[in-house]
Amino acid sequence: MNFQPTTLNERVDSLDILRGFSLLGILLVNMFAFYLPMPHIDLGNWFTEAKDIIWHQTLDIYVQSSFYPLFSMLFGYGLAMQYMKAERTGINFYKFAPKRLVILFILGILHAFFIWWGDILTMYAFCAFFLILFLRFGSGWLLTFGVVINGIMQLFFIGIFVLSGMSNMEVEELAVDITMINNAVTAYGIGSWTDAFLQRLDDLSVQMGLSMWITSLLTILPYMLIGAAFAKWRLIERGKELKGLWITLTLICLALGLFIKSAPFTFTRTYLLDYLKVYVGGPILSIGYIGVIVCLCMIPIVPKLLKPLAKAGRMSLTLYIMQSIICSLVFYNFGLGLYGEVDVQMGTFIAIGIFVIQVIFAELWFTKFKQGPLELAVKKLTYR
Repeated sequence: MNFQPTTLNERVDSLDILRGFSLLGILLVNMFAFYLPMPHIDLGNWFTEAKDIIWHQTLDIYVQSSFYPLFSMLFGYGLAMQYMKAERTGINFYKFAPKRLVILFILGILHAFFIWWGDILTMYAFCAFFLILFLRFGSGWLLTFGVVINGIMQLFFIGIFVLSGMSNMEVEELAVDITMINNAVTAYGIGSWTDAFLQRLDDLSVQMGLSMWITSLLTILPYMLIGAAFAKWRLIERGKELKGLWITLTLICLALGLFIKSAPFTFTRTYLLDYLKVYVGGPILSIGYIGVIVCLCMIPIVPKLLKPLAKAGRMSLTLYIMQSIICSLVFYNFGLGLYGEVDVQMGTFIAIGIFVIQVIFAELWFTKFKQGPLELAVKKLTYR
């Protein structure tokens, strides 16, 4: 018996809608890195205009640090679904899963070197290699592993803040490397494709340093494990059956997540509140967002209305890479040359505009084809 990827009839609409929704959130977050000299600046202290500060704070509260855990949980959910399907069909999951992850890792490396330095595919593929080692365990164990691994990091850093007395200290402006900032502005703003490529290598040395790989195991892997636990419980597929749980979870996580993420702006911006905003409030809010989509999809008309978003989610890999290509052509000098020329509001509108175009593209694509182009390529290479 040959193992096959998920067919159209087997797809879960709410999962695809969540993937489509996460694509928009990821683009809104990544947009800063396309027109500003990241990763060499601190966005919290970069903007000076009041309008930019308000727009950035709004995105910081509602978007930043809430979509990487959401996408991580979806990644873990999907991989666990494949594992359970392999068990049902009597196929050895470990014959094809590592191969698929290697393909995604290589695709991420190509994306990072030749298109955009802020790639996340490599980190997700790297963490997923560890995830598949845990998939043999039951849902309770997967949830426990995820909470414990992430909890170790939380206790370590919060303990440092408390013991060092930094918890109540106001965040100071970080020292920046002016040379690196100028190099990025020159390479992307007025340089050629070759200049941008060479600068991309410098940015990658910061983005993909050893600390990033270690940190990913403490921040991305735990949410993959939690997503896998949710999949084994079939929490999303059983949304209507678990209506009470989802409504409660949604209300609590939205309220608590938004409160924690707003705290540095509502109160004094201390090191502890800044940390909690990113690593505690962000993930909690992401569960709230999942709950919102699951609850909305309980209303029969909503999945039909959000079908275009679901179609975008069905080709999330293709659209993710496409976002990088489009933004490079919009902002870098070998394209439209808007690097450093837009404010936060305009950058947000550009991101939304690009996503709307992608949703239309996905709608048109699926009138002729059953899978996105990159999804089909990965499928062919994985399953032959």
